[in-house]
Amino acid sequence: MEYLAEYGLFLAKALTVIVALVVVVVVFTAAGSKAKKARKGHLEIDKLNDHYKELREGLEHSLLTADELKQQAKDKKKQDKADKAAKKKSKDKEEKETRPRLYVLDFQGDIKASATSSLREEITAVLGIARKEDEVLVRLESGGGLVHSYGLASSQLQRIRDKGIKLTIAVDKVAASGGYMMACTADKILAAPFAVIGSIGVMAQLPNLNKLLKKHDVDIELHTAGEYKRTLTVLGENTEKGREKFKQDMEDTHQLFKDFVQSAREQVTIEEVATGEIWYGQKAIEKNLVDEIKTSDQYIYDQVDSADIIHVAYTMKKGLPEKLGLAAHHAVDTTLLKWWERLSADRVH
Repeated sequence: MEYLAEYGLFLAKALTVIVALVVVVVVFTAAGSKAKKARKGHLEIDKLNDHYKELREGLEHSLLTADELKQQAKDKKKQDKADKAAKKKSKDKEEKETRPRLYVLDFQGDIKASATSSLREEITAVLGIARKEDEVLVRLESGGGLVHSYGLASSQLQRIRDKGIKLTIAVDKVAASGGYMMACTADKILAAPFAVIGSIGVMAQLPNLNKLLKKHDVDIELHTAGEYKRTLTVLGENTEKGREKFKQDMEDTHQLFKDFVQSAREQVTIEEVATGEIWYGQKAIEKNLVDEIKTSDQYIYDQVDSADIIHVAYTMKKGLPEKLGLAAHHAVDTTLLKWWERLSADRVH
């Protein structure tokens, strides 16, 4: 019996130690989790001048002969010496050290303009340090989406203009509807030759299952306080009066959109372009929807030697469900793309 009592005491002590360890682990895990929640994202800064310099030097070393490389090194050394001498002669030290910066931001838009969360952080960071001689370039890609979401995204870009910093927006693929609303805030809009521009219009559609429900003797009750609290519904019976109100709301939204574009780009004939149509870059410039045909890559490369080019990105941390969702989304996109390529190949043959 004495042996059993000692053994039981040993087990109790061991269990106490294990429980204590578990508690400590849980406490530290909870603390770490709270710290991670507090740090939802972080800024990533990348100087693009170095990237372009590496590309250029890599190609030069592959193509130039040893003598040509040697001569190039001599010329560079001579030029650096001349630049230093010029700096010494300069009386205005601040002027000689000032080199404008081009801040590059990216916006990949979805229907909810989800990238606005990162964009607002990036703009806040840039505005905290940007000078009057600096410029912000936003590489914008969006087919539009919810009015209020893209209204907020446009307001974030307007902060740059309000601060007196030059804002350029480059559209390499598409800036339509809400995407074009964002582009209008810029001092200058660039577009690739086949970029999709425009779609200054409003669209809404929804199914109505009321007839199907009635067929199966399913009643739907909808109670509202306010005549137009609900105009059209998916399940209830829609009225002609509700439809008219819904259409009027769309017309009002469209008018706000047109007024926004007109105030931002006075050179546009708004009734000519606010038809919901889209134009490719080359045609869009004829409609004054964009200012210059040029890709973002060329615009950046043109300033490599004259400005410090800084890419700024605010990266949001994603949880496991989001990561799994993105993986599933990528898998579906890849599968659909493969099927599309097969169908296209069949048509060609």
